[in-house]
Parts: sequence; structure tokens; C-alpha cells
Amino acid sequence: FFFKQKTAYELPLRLVGSEMCIRDRYVPAEASGNNNTLVVVSGSGINSLDLHRKGTNRPSYQVTVNIYDRLVRFGVKELEDGSLAYDSTKIEPEVAKSWVVSNDGRSLTFKINPDAIFWDGTPVTAYDVKWSFDRAVSLGGFPAVQMKAGSMTSPEQFVVIDEMTFRVDTPKSSKLTLPDLAVPIPFIINSKVAKNYATDDDPWSTEYLHKNPAGSGAFKIVRWDPGQQFIYERNDNWLLGPKPGVKRVIVREIPSASTRRALTERGDADLYMNVAAKDAKEFKSEGKVTISGAPIDNCLHVLALNLDYKPYDNIKVRQAIAYALPYEDIISAAAYGRGKPMFGGSEKIPTNITWPQPFPYSTNLEKAKELLAEAGLKNGFETTLSFNLGLADWQEPTSLLIQESLGKIGIKVKLNKIPGANWRTAALVEKRLPMHLENFGGWLNYPDYYFFWAYKNGHLFNSSNYKNTKVENLVDDTMHMSTDDPQYETNVKEMIAIAFEDVPRIPLYQPFLDSAMQKNVNGYASWFHRQLDCRSITKL
Repeated sequence: FFFKQKTAYELPLRLVGSEMCIRDRYVPAEASGNNNTLVVVSGSGINSLDLHRKGTNRPSYQVTVNIYDRLVRFGVKELEDGSLAYDSTKIEPEVAKSWVVSNDGRSLTFKINPDAIFWDGTPVTAYDVKWSFDRAVSLGGFPAVQMKAGSMTSPEQFVVIDEMTFRVDTPKSSKLTLPDLAVPIPFIINSKVAKNYATDDDPWSTEYLHKNPAGSGAFKIVRWDPGQQFIYERNDNWLLGPKPGVKRVIVREIPSASTRRALTERGDADLYMNVAAKDAKEFKSEGKVTISGAPIDNCLHVLALNLDYKPYDNIKVRQAIAYALPYEDIISAAAYGRGKPMFGGSEKIPTNITWPQPFPYSTNLEKAKELLAEAGLKNGFETTLSFNLGLADWQEPTSLLIQESLGKIGIKVKLNKIPGANWRTAALVEKRLPMHLENFGGWLNYPDYYFFWAYKNGHLFNSSNYKNTKVENLVDDTMHMSTDDPQYETNVKEMIAIAFEDVPRIPLYQPFLDSAMQKNVNGYASWFHRQLDCRSITKL
């Protein structure tokens, strides 16, 4: 698609004709030599400009981050190696210049910054915030569940006090409400524009906003060629933070990891997002480009065992597999050392609430055989291990290592390769894979938040179909509890102890989010949503 801006929001689209040559279809590589243009290569592209729309994919999250604003944002911190990462403990103003929390913690009142201006020059008002939040909780799907995590479920909770004052009311005080307003979901839309395209069948203008953004963010998206590239241009009227250091960002979709690497090595790409662990290790040793990487907060690569399928409903079988996994080999051959080990813990009962933390399992084939025998499966069994071809860089070698190691205790494993486009439906929506590799990272950096998504029955990332009444109650009681409450630590330790014992999800390691960039690129930060935030990047 090509956006040719007639007015601030009327962005008619046309298909880029197949007769166009590659030079016309892609911005030339020479753009990487321009200090005002950042050329980014990524393995997958966007499928929508509207994160609230059903079916919007993960790469599209970055569009929302860059072209829309939120009431608040997370801060950024410097890590020990000089890399930058978001700071989950720091909430900063964005559209809201200030806010006040009521004495009972159940109301948050925000003052809108008069410098918050939509692209068409109209001010951002409390009415726009309310319409946008009403939309987020009303359209259903992942956005609504994410808002629910912050105790926001109903439009009645969002109150316009006056044009520049907005209030959020919650049924109970929650530590998650304010940080949940800093994630990508509660972005603020120019409701005056969006409403012009609403219909009885589409009251939230999802079809219009799918291709026509209506924001106030630091960048505008000016071109989108599906499957090829999209282009941001800086909004020079954005006043809610330091002016972005580059005027234009070109994000090219390059499915081949070897091609992404070659473009980076030649200097034709300024930034390579989400580098495979092997490439990150080699880039780092060669020293020609900068590698910025850190363990992803609240994130684990796991082997998931689906309790709806026998014999994984037997705890001894799950524990046997936990003792049979070749953890050290996986860290070496699949993570290339770019992962924090989550095995070999010394305590079966957690002594602290650090999360993630190593589980009390390490490779012990004799122990694994004993447990299988106790489960009545002395001779093992046959099973299928599924993995995502879209994440084959770590999942394929991990699967082969697991297949080999489980064979040593009599478990015959057949590998099932699932295309990335089909993975989410099979693993997370339908939850029909008996044994599979999975990854989940919680956007809000609390252990109980991780358990909310990955251990509660029916929730999206509980691909193991695990159900434990005690865990359900602990999560419900703890999710909105202050971390200062003495019961908080007790509850979290109990959750972790149950996860240690039941192991429906066997942690392998905490992955790094690695990106490679030319030496003249600065300001890149690693974010919990694992997408590119262009606003802080400069190019010398």
C-alpha cells in the first residue's frame, strides 16, 4: 500500500503494482548512509495499523508504539554493559502531564498535557482518551484481557471530568492499573476523526483504522507495502518528549536470517531486530557491529506438557521429563550462551520471590527412569513434540536435543514442525499440542502476572491446559495486592513451589532480546514487547 497524504488523515491506498522493479519497491540501500534515515531489517512484517483489531500480529505492536501516544510510559535504564532497556519500576508522563491516586487507590485522575496534539492539529482531550479506552475494553480479544489485568473491564470506569481531566475508576486498588496504562494496548486515537468512519456494523471504525492511523505520536506511517516494507516519518510537532533523532525509519521485511545478517555486515542495514542467538554470539565476537541485548523480563522458553493428553496428566511423568532434559546442551547449542539458565535450582521450596528463578531440576536420567517406572511406564511411550518453524533458530535444535535425550529413557519422540502462521491457533487458541516448545513473556514485571497468563486455566498462554484450584485462588488473591502486603511474598512463594512440583511448563532458559546495529546508531533500548521503539534512536 502507498499512503499519499491529502489531509492529516485521508490516506488513500493503492496496491504497488507487480510491474515495479525492486529499486522502486524498496528504498535503496544507500539510505543507510543517511544520518536522517534509519534502515531496519526484520524477519516478519505487520498486518495492521490497529492493535485493537482482531488478528493483528505481534510485529504490528511496534506501529502502535511509534505512531500513537499513551497517558504514561515506562522509563529507560542503563544496564551494566552499557545497553539500554525499559525500566519496569519507573512510570513517566506522556499525554498525561500529571496524575493523582485517591486515598483508597481506586481512582486515578489524569491531567492532559496541552502540548499533546493530534497530527491534524487538534488537541488531545479527555473525550479522546475515554473513546479509546472504551474501545480497548469493548472489542474483545487480547486487548480486552490485557486491560482486565489492570482491573479495567467496562466503559463506565472511564470518566471525563472536563476536557483536560480524565479519571479511571477500578473496583479495587491494584498495583497493575498504572503500569497497564503504559503497555501498547491503551493508545489514544483521534476520536473525532475515527467516528466519521464508524458504521452500525463497525461502531469502532476498525476497518478504517486498520489502514488509516489517527494518532498524535512521534512518527507517522507514510508507506506500507505488505510483505516488503513500511516507512515512518518523524512528526516534528511532537512535544511529549525529546525529538526523535532520525527523520525517517524504513523497516524492511527480510524473511531470511542469513540475508538480514549479510545486509547488516555490509552496512546496508543500520539495525537488525531480534537477532538469532548464534548470529548475536558471532557478531559480538567479531566486533564489527554493536550488539545490544539483555534477558527479557518475566520471560521463559519452556517445554510445555498438555495435561489433556495422557500420560502428561501424571505428575511423575512430567517430573521424569524434567529430569531427562539436556539443559546444558540446549543452552550451548540452541541459545549459544545468550540465555539465563532456569534449571539446577538448589531449593525445592523457593526462599525468595525472584521471577523467573531456576527450577530444582537438572539432567538426571536415572532419576527420570525411576519416576517413569513409578508412573507405570517403565518401558516408556511414544509421543509427538511440536515446534514453531517461525522460531526454528532455537526451537529446532532444542527439539532435536530433547528427542535424543528422551530416547535414552524410553520415550520415542516424533517431531512435528508447524508453520509460524499456524502456531498461535494450534498451541494457544485450540491448545491441541500434547508436548511442545513455547515462549511467553509477561508485559508487567510481576510473578503473579506471569502466573495469571500462563498457569490459570483457559488463559491464552496456558497451552498446557493446566488447572490447579490452589493456583487459581492464589493468583486471584495476589494479582492486585500491593507488594508491600506481608501476604504477597507468602502467596508468590506458594505459587512458585507448586510450579516447581507440578511442572506443566518446564523452564529451559530466560532468553535474551538481541539486536545488532552499526556503530553510529545510539539510543536503542530493549523493550518488554520485543518491538522497536524508534523515538530514542539517533544516528551519528
